[in-house]
Amino acid sequence: MRFEEKLKNLSQEEIWQEYCGFLDLSMEEYMSIQNRLMEEQIALWSNCPLGQRFLKGKKVTTIDEFRKAVPLTTYGDYADVLLTKQGSALPDEPIIWIQTTWEGGRHPVKVAPYTKSMLDTYRNNVLACMILTTAHEKGKFDLKAHDTFLYALAPLPYATGLFPLALNDEIEIDFLPPVKEAVQMSFSERNKLGFKMAMKRGDIDFFFGLGSVAYFVSLSLSSLSGGGGGGLSSLKKISPSMLMRLMKAKRICKKEGREMLPKDLFKPKGFVVAGTDNNSYKDDLERLWGIRPMELFAGTEPSCIGTETWTKNGMYFFPDTCFYEFIPEREMELSLDDPEYQPKTYLMNEVLPGEKYELVISVLKGGAFVRYRVGDVYRCVGLENTEDGTKIPRFHYIDRIPTVIDIAGFTRVTEYSIQSAIDLSRLEIDEWVAIKEYNEEKRPRLHLYVELSPKTLISQAISKEILREHLSVYFKYVDQDYKDLKKILGVDPLEITILKCGTFAEHQRKTGRKLRKINPSKYDVMELLQVEASVDLWYPSRGGGRL
Repeated sequence: MRFEEKLKNLSQEEIWQEYCGFLDLSMEEYMSIQNRLMEEQIALWSNCPLGQRFLKGKKVTTIDEFRKAVPLTTYGDYADVLLTKQGSALPDEPIIWIQTTWEGGRHPVKVAPYTKSMLDTYRNNVLACMILTTAHEKGKFDLKAHDTFLYALAPLPYATGLFPLALNDEIEIDFLPPVKEAVQMSFSERNKLGFKMAMKRGDIDFFFGLGSVAYFVSLSLSSLSGGGGGGLSSLKKISPSMLMRLMKAKRICKKEGREMLPKDLFKPKGFVVAGTDNNSYKDDLERLWGIRPMELFAGTEPSCIGTETWTKNGMYFFPDTCFYEFIPEREMELSLDDPEYQPKTYLMNEVLPGEKYELVISVLKGGAFVRYRVGDVYRCVGLENTEDGTKIPRFHYIDRIPTVIDIAGFTRVTEYSIQSAIDLSRLEIDEWVAIKEYNEEKRPRLHLYVELSPKTLISQAISKEILREHLSVYFKYVDQDYKDLKKILGVDPLEITILKCGTFAEHQRKTGRKLRKINPSKYDVMELLQVEASVDLWYPSRGGGRL
């Protein structure tokens, strides 16, 4: 029975229990589902060529044996099989392959296989997210056929392209613009047409996108609603109810001396954001739309794995998508400093409130990835919640692992990509570190601290503005996602600080250690700046001349 038919024939309580019943599980019941599905996955995985390659002749039947026999993995461990799409080597036959960026400047893309069972689970969990985003209390939701959905998603082969595909199998959703048209349009064209269609129809019921993209789209709607070129003045058709709403909104905005906001025209019942840096945009999105976004987490390799509830106070992981392991922060740091170190992992029933963890997944239902380091960090914020009556852990998404700088869900800047941009630019940069930080408006940015070669400073005057402009060109060349960040969101997140010559060497002399290139701790950066400010530094090529 399709979900649309269930809406007609079943009670809301029955539908809620089918899709959102996992929220009522005890910890023991949750782990029972995890263990049962993982044992099924171990049997499938152990008998396929990919699994046999990892096991090297070992026989495993239990989860404990599996965790001892199989090391933690990264995409490089699967690349030769997956990039050539060798479906016969996998635990189950893939139905579709999803694509995303691997590492800018080094590996253009990575792909992930989805089996039929994985897609079935994805579809059910997406429907659970749709139910939860319209809920204001347990068991009550507002979802019906032909609800309107503002299209702000990347199309297939990206993971978000599965979203409309999964929904259309179960319920008729009216995407604005229709998916078949939207995938042929530019980002800007989709936004404008979707908004105009919403004006003609009279409402937007659902809005889903990356937090950063949702914010940009929201600002675009505000500018279009002002009646400027290409906005409302050019509309030939508009619903009578929307016309009345528009006239009322213009009077209110004029009286209050402010620009028109999306909430003045639309009252969405569901608002979902995904990706990184959502905390940088949630407050502004709530101000713009009058509704606080609900956060979910999905990725190319793990699929849709977590969602908030109506309380919007932490995500719960679906028990049937992946088998979850967690690397404590200290163990993660040790493994990043020493690639040979195998960090300890803990299961869902072993996490502690307040602790940060790197997520490790084994994809269930015939998935290819086992004990896979996704590269995402979460904080456990509680083991139960009286607000929504749950007794399973919930999490806040923190960010990517420290060796990756992800800006607004678009970029995955690494040491390699930064060094490649520097090499291509031919700038004489002797030392550098890069950190992710947030500006006064809480927007993420990439802050690059550089030490220029003394001979460069002697031969030419280089300001940080020139350096920033120069490096930005090469970042766009090395990293297509960085280019998209500028093109789609209209922002260049690069901030540069030029340090005195010898700062890095003096810091290493004082501390006895070399800084990590990407995201050294904030205390390390403070020490670096203190060294520069308090110590006389020298030009090596000037025979000891003071700087």
